[in-house]
Amino acid sequence: MKAVMVMFDTLNRRMLPPYGCDWTKMPNFQRLAQRSVTFDNAYVGSMPCMPARRELHTGRYNFLHRSWGPLEPFDDSTPELLWRHGVYTHLSTDHYHYFEDGGATYQSRYRTWDFSRGHEGDPWIGQVAEPERVPCLADRGTSERWRQDFVNRPFMAREELQPQAKTFAAGLDFLRRNHDQDSWFLHIETFDPHEPFFTQQHYKDLYPHDYEGPRFDWPTYGPVTETPEQVAHCRYEYAALLSMCDAYLGKVLDLFDEYGLWEDTMLIVNTDHGFLLGEHDCWAKCWAPFYQEVAHMPLFVWDPRTRVHDVHRQALVQTIDLPATLLDFFNVALPPDMQGVPLRQTILDDTPVRSAALFGLYGAQVNVTDGRYVYMRGPADRASNGPLYQYTHMPTHMTSRFSVEEMRTLEKGPAFSFTKGCPTMRLNGGCWVRDPNMPALQTYLFDLESDYEQRTPIDDPAIEQRMIDHLVRLMKWNDAPREQFQRLGLPF
Repeated sequence: MKAVMVMFDTLNRRMLPPYGCDWTKMPNFQRLAQRSVTFDNAYVGSMPCMPARRELHTGRYNFLHRSWGPLEPFDDSTPELLWRHGVYTHLSTDHYHYFEDGGATYQSRYRTWDFSRGHEGDPWIGQVAEPERVPCLADRGTSERWRQDFVNRPFMAREELQPQAKTFAAGLDFLRRNHDQDSWFLHIETFDPHEPFFTQQHYKDLYPHDYEGPRFDWPTYGPVTETPEQVAHCRYEYAALLSMCDAYLGKVLDLFDEYGLWEDTMLIVNTDHGFLLGEHDCWAKCWAPFYQEVAHMPLFVWDPRTRVHDVHRQALVQTIDLPATLLDFFNVALPPDMQGVPLRQTILDDTPVRSAALFGLYGAQVNVTDGRYVYMRGPADRASNGPLYQYTHMPTHMTSRFSVEEMRTLEKGPAFSFTKGCPTMRLNGGCWVRDPNMPALQTYLFDLESDYEQRTPIDDPAIEQRMIDHLVRLMKWNDAPREQFQRLGLPF
């Protein structure tokens, strides 16, 4: 048995043809849907990038205990478990966050791995002189990542030099080299279509439109201040990058056809989250609530044991179910701490997995959905947004270690149910959502059946109480710290 996971970062469900989009040029995603099961109710869990990847390894929520960070010493890593049980594991990636302080320990859980560089101001090409700059609509001035992007782009002037192309080339090489071998797992992961939406002209030409303004392929994280024409242009830039992703997905499908991999090889195509492209007058994610555009994600799975394809499933599933599905596929026992559920039976007959799903960002709203309603719970006291602590053995933020000032707050923390008897460090670590007026700290209740776009919150105490009951139950199931209940004004 063999398995391939093709993971895209920031893949918007609403812009994929299998989910009803009729204007993006993505024939290979349509082809994928015909060969797999399309999940209509897949949701994110821990947000954003690295918390989501920690879920892909551990199969459990982590955003209530700490922010962006590495795998912890007590975490169960699915690629490592597979490797220990005789399954060869390989990662081909261009996701540069793996190689920052807050991403350490992930890639080394695979037996082998390769890495292609250059995305989003990755500190790659060393250049002392100031780079040549072009006018940009969302100019970040002296930002180091902004400067580095201008340095890097000339070294990716041709498509085959872009990180996505090199990542898929490496993954396809693994497939060609090992297609006739047994017992392996290949994880192909590209940062695209994450911003900046950098593509070659022939992908842009798929979306002709009138635009004479400065470069705009990298929106800011904040409210929309641009004109409707500028917003539309940025969406087309994103769509062009989607079409590039579609082209490289097609190369994987071609090898599945050529080598007959459909007979014995699982294929999972997934993402970590979506991205706001002007909806709700917002760009990006995290500072705003995790609206459906971000939280409701695409997911496709081909399981050769069931041979079910070209159908949609309605069961409520999440990222935490994917590692459980992989372990089950290779007949490896799930570790006791894993919260995800193998999806084999759901693929077969749409067997429900859960009655509600938890998702959120450390220090922001804690959200729950039952598939009909979404409840976004903000802190009881938005001004303090506390109490709030980080529980970790690996005190790093996204791109830095915890500061000396933060380390001075260190106390011995409790051992949680999933830390295998190990006490933790408890620290006053910072969170990204600091302004009490930010939308990501408000409380909202939405009815997706009548208001999928979440334009108008509802006020229904009975429904809100039912969603609170789901929220409290799932937080307890996750062994959330007691102060998280206090922060949200919920009973423990």
